[in-house]
Amino acid sequence: MLKSLFLVVAAALLLGACSQAPPPPPAPPAQRAMAPQQMPPATVYFGTGSSTLSPESMATIQQVAANYKTTANATVTLSGHTDTVGSQDFNMTLSQRRADAVRNALVRQGVPAAAITAGGQGEASLPVQTADNVDERRNRSVDIAVVVPVPMARAGMTDAEYCAALSAKYRDLRTSQADETAAAAMAQCQAGNTAAGIPVLEQTLTMSRIPLPSRY
Repeated sequence: MLKSLFLVVAAALLLGACSQAPPPPPAPPAQRAMAPQQMPPATVYFGTGSSTLSPESMATIQQVAANYKTTANATVTLSGHTDTVGSQDFNMTLSQRRADAVRNALVRQGVPAAAITAGGQGEASLPVQTADNVDERRNRSVDIAVVVPVPMARAGMTDAEYCAALSAKYRDLRTSQADETAAAAMAQCQAGNTAAGIPVLEQTLTMSRIPLPSRY
């Protein structure tokens, strides 16, 4: 009798254990985007009043194109500059011609035109701040930035945190008064429009040779 009762109790306990479903696995952490990878920036120099590429400039462009071909879905940003010799209108046009010359050379070297953004800044946002009518070689240039997107990764800053970090980095390390484009991008970050603020601030820091903050 006792043996039969023991078997009944054991069977009941076993049946109860089998009827309990195993706990669900924990949910994976939310996916957040990493900051884009940044290749070393490059600079192409020009003669006074010229947009003609020198052999030295072509060697730099060929190296940038070779680096680009090792990436996937990279973007190239070209920022043309001039020194302060000549009128502002002439220099704005000249800086655009310089940026276009570098863009065309990159395309001939196999970089897709759709991946390149080329703009002239004239005497604005000078790499080296000078007085008027100063013949400064560093300002007769086109700065080249190649940014490579990376896959999604776990953890890291949110877009809002990253936007704020970019703004703080620019405020701390800029060498001159903030330009209107960067100021507008920082305002977009403060307003919560990170999609508009982040790319502009990343480009501004890159062109100023300021390392991007890590999202980790």
